[in-house]
Amino acid sequence: MDHTAVLALYDRDMRERVRPDGPGARIERAGAVVRHVADAQGWNGVLWSDLDTAGADRAIREQIEYFTSLGRDFEWKLYGHDQPADLGARLTAAGFRAEPEETLLVAETGRLALDAEPPAGIRLVAAADEAGVDLVVAVHEQAFGTDGTRLRHQMLTRLAADPGTVVAVVALAGDTPVSSARMELVPGIPFAGLWGGGTVEAWRGRGIYRALVAHRARIAAAHGYRYLQVDASPMSRPILERLGFHALSTTTPYLYGE
Repeated sequence: MDHTAVLALYDRDMRERVRPDGPGARIERAGAVVRHVADAQGWNGVLWSDLDTAGADRAIREQIEYFTSLGRDFEWKLYGHDQPADLGARLTAAGFRAEPEETLLVAETGRLALDAEPPAGIRLVAAADEAGVDLVVAVHEQAFGTDGTRLRHQMLTRLAADPGTVVAVVALAGDTPVSSARMELVPGIPFAGLWGGGTVEAWRGRGIYRALVAHRARIAAAHGYRYLQVDASPMSRPILERLGFHALSTTTPYLYGE
């Protein structure tokens, strides 16, 4: 894989030319900033910027003023290769709070190890209706210790408006949900995005996460997507790299008002 070329393609298709992630959301281009604007239950934030040292602080102030005027908390999604090099420090000085850094990993679907199957006693089921979404949210809350209200709203809205753009799957032990994951399929671009892969603590280390990655990768390949992309935590990164993913950059959420 040509890391430089793929990262440039990712920046173009997934950031600079990004599309809204659901009905009612919109993409706005404000000078050298691309932002995603949604309702209070959706994701609001800056996805791409092309700043220099002379204009960075002004651009940061403008985004704070804009989202504050809407009454929205928001995120500045900062990548390790974004400029200027001290943009993270500038965001912190402006009142943002940095969340833990993750690694942007990308893989070619045609070169992934896709033979991983769930361990004995685990079955994978699609989550394509309200009951399935409830299972995904239940796992999310247990695995990550966070409230899943916003996730539930976003998934149900997306499934109702454009079900072909989201794939969700739950791993069940009997009838108990123990792991779940999602994938976003945006038509017309080569990247499918992997999101929300999480396993309840008592079931970790058994190969379920790996099986969920392989399951979604097979679906992405069948739909003609060349690349898979994921923001990987330190826990998931080694698993993904063993499957064939490559680290291209880092990404850090900077939160304002949350």
